[in-house]
Amino acid sequence: MWVFGYGSLIWKVDFPFKQKQIGYIKGYKRRFWQGSTDHRGVPGNPGRVVTLLEEPEECVWGIAYEVADENRKYVKEYLDYREKGGYTVATVDFWPQYNDMTTKPFKVMIYIATEDNEEYLGPASMEEIAKQIAVSVGPSGKNAEYLCNLAEAVRCIVPGEEDVHLFQLERLVKQIITENQVL
Repeated sequence: MWVFGYGSLIWKVDFPFKQKQIGYIKGYKRRFWQGSTDHRGVPGNPGRVVTLLEEPEECVWGIAYEVADENRKYVKEYLDYREKGGYTVATVDFWPQYNDMTTKPFKVMIYIATEDNEEYLGPASMEEIAKQIAVSVGPSGKNAEYLCNLAEAVRCIVPGEEDVHLFQLERLVKQIITENQVL
């Protein structure tokens, strides 16, 4: 079993795995449109975490983790619990970063928050999303920390790739935090 991480699973993998590979999935884009009242926010003041939206011409970089057969049941149950806030499971093709003529794409399991779940927040202006992320805190910590950790992790795994939505939000949130510390 392979699991694709495109959010906190890039920088906070806390389950056993045999190996990992950097790469991407096609036909999706990463957006901070999923609410989080169990990790990076609370009921009444949800944080925002990433989900994937179908977008035929886009791709999303992340890390695929191979889970050993003896750990499949445990890891699946763990991830189902961790991603309980509105995520569903899908299977997609994963394209390894270093793709020579012998390397083929392979199937990975992903967790996607669809717009029909109660935690889904959907689109908003970048400024509104940034303001919400800047102030939200939940049991797993500050929402801004989640955003900044993800942005840094993406920069580390694929230097030079520009995730406009992610990096613009990071700049806006840092600006909001800096301005509020000055006041």
